[in-house]
Amino acid sequence: MANADATLAGSPARASTRTITPRRGSKAGERRRGRVGWLFIAPFAIVFIVFLIAPLAYAFYLSLYTKGLATGGVPVFSGLDNYIQAFTDPVFLGGVLFVAHFALVLIPVQMVISLAVALVLDAIVTRFTRFARLMIFLPYAVPAVIGALMWGFLYSPSFGPLTQLFGANAPFPLSPDNIFYGLMNVVTWQWAGYYMIIIYAALRGIDPTLYEAARIDGANAWQVAWRIKVPMVSSALVLILVFALIGTLQFFTEPAILTQVSNGSITLGFTPNIYAFNQAFQYSNVNYASALSFSLGIVVFIAVYIFLFATRKRGGFLR
Repeated sequence: MANADATLAGSPARASTRTITPRRGSKAGERRRGRVGWLFIAPFAIVFIVFLIAPLAYAFYLSLYTKGLATGGVPVFSGLDNYIQAFTDPVFLGGVLFVAHFALVLIPVQMVISLAVALVLDAIVTRFTRFARLMIFLPYAVPAVIGALMWGFLYSPSFGPLTQLFGANAPFPLSPDNIFYGLMNVVTWQWAGYYMIIIYAALRGIDPTLYEAARIDGANAWQVAWRIKVPMVSSALVLILVFALIGTLQFFTEPAILTQVSNGSITLGFTPNIYAFNQAFQYSNVNYASALSFSLGIVVFIAVYIFLFATRKRGGFLR
């Protein structure tokens, strides 16, 4: 009886110290699910590697070699010489300065237009609101090449509508004095609607009770927009700024299409991407063109990193 009592008394202690070992089947099931997951992402991974990683690796490989008359047309390993040449090339650096200046002027204009239109569409609720959003977003749906060709027709000094309206005194938006603002008009028309949709979607996610509380406290429509709506969509504004900065520094499609009607205003080194393109396909200097492309990627990465670091350092955008 004493032994039985001791056994019963000790059984909880032994039960409390007993550890539950995981089943072997659970680990096998996790491995099986992992293999199934890899099978699902395998198509994307293959496409990603074949059409992005592999071309980038090959382009970087080409950038480390030099081929020309001095080498007898045979590629010779030159290490970082092409990159050193790129960052000392006045044509490349001039293109970088142009797109940097273009970004400093263009991006604030795009932001103001997109934010203003989004705030108006969010405040006004009518039967035409959806139609207005669609019409403002429509330019982004037009392919960039088609849009550039359309603006080339409008800007043309030979048969464009400006020439028909003003005759010989018609302003030429692609002249050396006007090309900066002529291209800015094209890019703003192309992208303002896209940025507006992003801001509008962020505005629709704000709790409407915040507006009601502000109006009860005596806030007018301007104060509600500036003190509540704009700070609440600051994350969307930062996202748009990053997109705009990356896209502007890689400016290529519009000036490349409009080169034919620019009467020489758009040169072979107008932007870094155009310069790299012409080095590859105009002068068959593929190795140096690869180095130029990666050099531009370095510039874009540094610019975006500095911007994101500055916004984080200040505790967020517009706060």
